[in-house]
Amino acid sequence: MSSLREVKDRIASVRSTLKITSAMKLVASSKLRKAQRAIEALRPYSDELTRILAAAESSNPRCSTNISTDTDTGGIEPLVVLAFASNSSMCGAFNVNAAKKTLELASELGGNVELWAFGRKMAEALRKAGRPAARDCSLQVAHPSFGGVSALAEELRRRLAAGEISGVMLVYNHFVSAGRQEVVAEAYMGSCASARACNDAGSGVIPDSSDLYIIEPSRQELVQSLYPQVLALKLYAALLDSAAAEHAARMVAMQAATDNAEELLGELTLEYNKGRQQKITSEILDIVGGSIE
Repeated sequence: MSSLREVKDRIASVRSTLKITSAMKLVASSKLRKAQRAIEALRPYSDELTRILAAAESSNPRCSTNISTDTDTGGIEPLVVLAFASNSSMCGAFNVNAAKKTLELASELGGNVELWAFGRKMAEALRKAGRPAARDCSLQVAHPSFGGVSALAEELRRRLAAGEISGVMLVYNHFVSAGRQEVVAEAYMGSCASARACNDAGSGVIPDSSDLYIIEPSRQELVQSLYPQVLALKLYAALLDSAAAEHAARMVAMQAATDNAEELLGELTLEYNKGRQQKITSEILDIVGGSIE
């Protein structure tokens, strides 16, 4: 059995850790509410704008902004994968799952894949796996802004139009609920991304865009105007989605750590009380034995 001094020191240490985990849980909970409101407010606008663009494109293919690409990276042009994680740890398997999915996707695609890391933990994981990120966009995770994301989306759109890249994909943790986050990999730019958007738009939401919209001056100008906005919104939505999932994962992890600390504190307190009682009993027996002699 450990000495009472050692047990007492461990109790103090666990109590200190318990205060930290409790505080981190409260902070993560507060940040989660803000991030959840942000992503829930953005999603309807982004989804509706995407449906309008897809309906305008599908009703008149000649005005489509799509560039014929696929996920075959056997050619010279790389396929860009934007991988989202966090800048800090202590959020359970949040970063590990995102990095694992990114590396699996890069392995499946094969050929020429260009990885962009959003978050220091993603950049570190890719570097340790021997696939360092072509660009570190961790600043966007630390300070999310639509302006910064919009500039990145425009850069990728220009590179795709110039034939410098074959397409773009996103890998991020999708926020489902406070206790559930799912790692998703989805097309962002390229023919597969546009086809998916058109399919979503045609799933009973916009059966015939000509019956719902009066488009002026022309469909082509509308598409050319909406397309950059939709791309920027989609990337910004992925960033906010990942942020909400991060705070949710950290809140759950800190709650589990707090529960474990409380359980350990109870066990140590019981051990300390038993040791102290044993010491008192031994002293009483010594006193009684001495008086008898």
